[in-house]
Parts: sequence; structure tokens; C-alpha cells
Amino acid sequence: MIGYGIGQSGGDKQTLRIAASPTPHAEILEYVEKNLAEKEGIDLDIRKFNDYVVPNTATESGEVDANFFQHKPYLDDFNKKNDTHIVPVVNVELEPLGLYSKKAGSLGGLGSGDTVAVPNDSTNEGRALHLLAKHGLIELKPGAGQEATLGDIADKKGLTFKELEAAAVPRALDDVDAAVVNGNYAVDADLNPAKDALAAEKVEGNPYANFLAVKDGEQDDPRIRKLAKLLNSPQVEEFIEKKYKGAIEPAFGHVGS
Repeated sequence: MIGYGIGQSGGDKQTLRIAASPTPHAEILEYVEKNLAEKEGIDLDIRKFNDYVVPNTATESGEVDANFFQHKPYLDDFNKKNDTHIVPVVNVELEPLGLYSKKAGSLGGLGSGDTVAVPNDSTNEGRALHLLAKHGLIELKPGAGQEATLGDIADKKGLTFKELEAAAVPRALDDVDAAVVNGNYAVDADLNPAKDALAAEKVEGNPYANFLAVKDGEQDDPRIRKLAKLLNSPQVEEFIEKKYKGAIEPAFGHVGS
């Protein structure tokens, strides 16, 4: 961690280095940097990453002070597999997972013989399968948890599944009958779960809110506390609602609350 006090900008601001996915995480941080951070005396050095690994390893090593790109099930799995010590600070937003199709106009238009693309990473594949099960397109075995896989499907009801890297799923829409797309990638593909999805996740009670995260022990860094406050401010709530129009939704509060 860089020391408190003089930041990298050379003035009195306290600089925070933050790893973030470009959409919507870096966009939200850029709004904070442009409109809110100066009053709190902090300066954001926003570093964009397109993968889901480096932001955590860079936070663990101290290359960056925090990150903003992930949800709790993904972080728990990452910490376990990589012996890292990243912890959530505050929830900010939810990127609703949605089921999209260029061939079917409703859920009833999907059935036996159709192919559905799903993300292939452990947490988002399970998330996708639970969305499909909730809407009756598949049945999952009793006890299938958040990290359900294709092997946990009790009845595919004739569907075939194509597992792809999450970022590649939207590009597959022309080649499959339907696809379950992460909210951030949906935005990049001009898809809006509130308008375009055949089915989409709800915010209430959803465990997949994305949050500001730090290495364990840094939660009380004054700069982190200031940023957490700004990320849960009415101004950021308004920014998310106006910019993303339901494609990304505010989901403020402490993780687990």
C-alpha cells in the first residue's frame, strides 16, 4: 500500500490505485473521480483490466490498493483456489444475468433441440443454470448449489449447452438459440436485461452484487472508507440509474446485508 498523505499526484490528495473492469466498474469510478473525490481529498488512479484474475492478484501483492469488479461467490472461490486474502468492503451495483435470444421471442419459444450458451467459469455457470431452472427451462438436482455445473442438471428438457468464456457469450448469439449473458458484457453488446432479456435476475436478495474489495487488513484505510462512502452516495445511485437504465442496478450496503 502507498502511504497516507502525499499521493502520487504530488499534491495533498491521497491517491488510491484501483483495478477495475472497464464496464461498468471503471465508468462508475471515473464518475466518482470527476465529480466527488476531490471534496473528500482523494485521487483515484483507475487501472482497467479485462480479465477476472489480475485485479485480485494485484490487490494481494500491493500493486493496487483495491479492486472493483467481482461478486462474493466468485471472490470466495478465488481466495480458496489461490490462497489470497481479498475481502469485500461495500456493495455497489448488480449486473443482472439475463437470458437473450435472437430466435425466440419468449421463454415458450425455447425447447427440445435448442442450444443455449452459458458462461464457463464456476460461479457464473452455476448462476446461469439457476436462472434457467427458475424459469422452468431445466431442472437441477436437489441440493445443487451456487457452483452448479452441467452435471447437476437433472433434466435438460432437450436443450443442449455450449460453455464459453463469459466475454465470448454475447458474440455467440447469432450461432445459438439463446445465451445467458453477464450484465457487464450485455452492456458492451447493447443488450439491456430490463428490456431485451427473456428472463433476468432480480436485485432483491441477490448474492451477486459487485463490491469494492481490498486485501484483508486494509478495510480501515481512511482512503478506502472515503471511497466506500462515495460509492454508496445518492449521486452514484442517480448516475447508475440514468446511465444504465436497468442494465446495471444500484445494490448498496455491506456485503451480506
